[in-house]
Amino acid sequence: MPTVVYQLPDGSASSVDVPAGQTVMDGSVRNNLPGIIAECGGSCSCATCHVYIEGESAGAFAEPSGEEQDLLEFLDGARPCSRLACQLVLHAEMDTITVTVAQSDGS
Repeated sequence: MPTVVYQLPDGSASSVDVPAGQTVMDGSVRNNLPGIIAECGGSCSCATCHVYIEGESAGAFAEPSGEEQDLLEFLDGARPCSRLACQLVLHAEMDTITVTVAQSDGS
């Protein structure tokens, strides 16, 4: 089972085992972690699950879809390493994935 390490907006970190087939967003929401609001429930339409993902962790996922890129383009604080956690599906082959939850007005 993949482990996701969430670097939270308050500077703390939380490590969560997330079943393969679920998303980085699912792991956060199901464990009541702060920062990922997930207003649209994972349908790639609100961008309230903005995270930064770099290095090996970023390489574990496919490139963002056009729809995801469109949402990221208009986010305050977006960086080249920005992704939407609802689009980051975990696979059984993954070990540890690290994401930094972006600061948001609702966090």
